[in-house]
Amino acid sequence: MKWFCIASLSPLALIGAGCFWGGYWSLLALIYMTVLVFLLDRIARQIPSVKLGPLADLLSIALVLGHLALLLIGMPAILRMGWEETLPVVLAMGLFMGQVSHPNAHELIHHPRRRMRRLGSLIYTTMLIGHHVSAHLRVHHTQVATSDDPNTARRGEGFYRFLLRAWLGSFRAGLRADNRARTRKSVPPTAWSHPYVGYCGGASFALILATVAGGAPLLVLFLLLTGYAQVQIFLADYVQHYGLQRAMTESGRVEPVGPGHSWNAPHWYSSAMMLNAPRHSDHHLHPQRRYPELELRRDMPVLPYALPVMAAIALLPPLWRRVMARRLARLEKTDTVA
Repeated sequence: MKWFCIASLSPLALIGAGCFWGGYWSLLALIYMTVLVFLLDRIARQIPSVKLGPLADLLSIALVLGHLALLLIGMPAILRMGWEETLPVVLAMGLFMGQVSHPNAHELIHHPRRRMRRLGSLIYTTMLIGHHVSAHLRVHHTQVATSDDPNTARRGEGFYRFLLRAWLGSFRAGLRADNRARTRKSVPPTAWSHPYVGYCGGASFALILATVAGGAPLLVLFLLLTGYAQVQIFLADYVQHYGLQRAMTESGRVEPVGPGHSWNAPHWYSSAMMLNAPRHSDHHLHPQRRYPELELRRDMPVLPYALPVMAAIALLPPLWRRVMARRLARLEKTDTVA
């Protein structure tokens, strides 16, 4: 657990220092989230799966508090700095929200305890993408690697086309899934209990709070940060499921989710920082398995580079298609031989 704590909490401390003291702290925060993580990933080492302990929940709660502190205290502090200090710390904060807060929220919405699941929903709502909770739990996990999942990228589909399709598609699919679930309840639920009321109402409250606290400048900063974080959320979905499809069985049904329906990354430090989110196949095989326990097996497709690097490559669709075409062809060849 120590590497999960070190890798995820260190950028939080550096970004906090950058928000209040600026100067080299701002630059160090950005260097950590980019160059340092990349270099440490070059070390040929993997984090072994460990037994679940109380520290796992404590780390998740600490990261939730840190995320809220950055929004409520860090953002107003940034506005008092000059542009040369603002730009690196804003970029670092956006990377933190997308690469640490998002994996942590993802972990929390799968938590067995309701209070912890609500913390995960809160994080997504503060990033103005609360609907991701319903779309992920009710749609993505059941329809992954099929055309019915808006968050599964099709082969040859560029990220920017996927981004628009997945954002709108996941919003609608999550809403339909929630509506269907509510109609199955024996006692009709109240309109106010609809999850989308919470998602949209919470997002509206966050926007109003930012405007009241800092006027138009803080609102613009908040929108930029949350937009940046949302792009990274969809980059993660794009990279981790690109081009993978579940086959149809003889009965006409889709085959069960298997280890070959998600891309994985074994790189140790970015995996620790992202709470083992790159061990994605095992998460889909065992959604209730907690992040320290996730495994990486030989029968799981592996990306050539760490997840943050692959996300950067995905921003250049021609390069992405060239890199992934070889991987997909190799995967298909292996499946044919098997």
